[in-house]
Amino acid sequence: MKQAVVIGAGPAGLMAAEAMAEVGLAVTVCEAKPSVGRKFLMAGKSGLNLTKDEAGSSFRAAFAEGRKPLTPMIDAFDADAVQAWAKGLDQEVFTGSTGRVFPVAMKASPLLRAWMTRLAATGVQTNTRWRWQGWQGKDLAFDTPDGPQTLAADVTVLALGGASWARLGSDGAWAGILGGKDVPLAAFAPANAGVLINWSAHMAKHFGAAIKGVQWTAGPYASKGEAVLSAQGLEGGGIYSISRGVREGHLLVLDLLPNMSVAEITAKLSKPRGKASLANHLRKTVKLTQAQIALLQEMARPLPDGLRATARLLKAVPVQNAGLRPMDEAISTAGGLPFEALDEGLMIKALPGVFAAGEMLDWEAPTGGYLISACLATGRWAGQHAARWAG
Repeated sequence: MKQAVVIGAGPAGLMAAEAMAEVGLAVTVCEAKPSVGRKFLMAGKSGLNLTKDEAGSSFRAAFAEGRKPLTPMIDAFDADAVQAWAKGLDQEVFTGSTGRVFPVAMKASPLLRAWMTRLAATGVQTNTRWRWQGWQGKDLAFDTPDGPQTLAADVTVLALGGASWARLGSDGAWAGILGGKDVPLAAFAPANAGVLINWSAHMAKHFGAAIKGVQWTAGPYASKGEAVLSAQGLEGGGIYSISRGVREGHLLVLDLLPNMSVAEITAKLSKPRGKASLANHLRKTVKLTQAQIALLQEMARPLPDGLRATARLLKAVPVQNAGLRPMDEAISTAGGLPFEALDEGLMIKALPGVFAAGEMLDWEAPTGGYLISACLATGRWAGQHAARWAG
């Protein structure tokens, strides 16, 4: 039997292993951590958003520059296929109001257990605490609990993740190994990250409050998702979706009333104020929450004179910040292996017989089901093409 080795036991690596085992290769999965799928399990703590049920064109558009190379992979394993795959592991799924698809169990552990059981039944062997060190001659070299070990492989799939959440296994150390083999790489950068803000002391009482019903904009990127005020800044899906714009240097702008025009806001603010403070007037007339008012005052004090000027400000509050949270805290990363370094089957051109998949490829997408879905799709694609290459 041909020997296949998968390095990295996240969703991309496990999907590649499954694709190769299905056609009769002897597959060994090597994982540096003591257990498999650690970042996958972490994603499951917030419900495990597997994919998004939406039109194919809209789904593909979420991948920006990665759309063109990823299209055949995503089309071959689309949102419907992801749902069928989960159901094949006896994990029923449901679609939320925004099209996001989750397991009914709302966590990753039952799915991962069923998946590992199925892989074992097909003969896939899993080695944990095996950290890849590169090559020793033609063989793959590892540090293991039993000392240095090597594995001979007819074909290899690398699924080593990006460079965030190092404690879960994605530390980006593989870049040094591939760089030493003259494989071109794109610098890592945080994606889907929180925004760092140095708050004044009076904001502390609002930490944990959610900012809802607003629109965030950073250059060409916009989101109507919510954000949470934290001691470090802003977190949440609404912020993660536009964090790329902040990373690229665009001003973060908040529209507190995206469903109202300046004229409509001005008319509401024109109601008699009496002795009410401005904060109470904003709360009563345009229904801003205390947290929204605190954020407004934090970013734009002193507020302008005049109702129309105030209305314009509510539509475009400049959110001064210190950039993104550190890369290791980001949900995902941009950078890694550029598609130009790979052939159409995701084989590294400089390393015949070595394929790559998942977050270690240079693509990024917002949260909302796109990340895991593309990891599964690229893993399956790399596994299938690796099996064909191995014959």
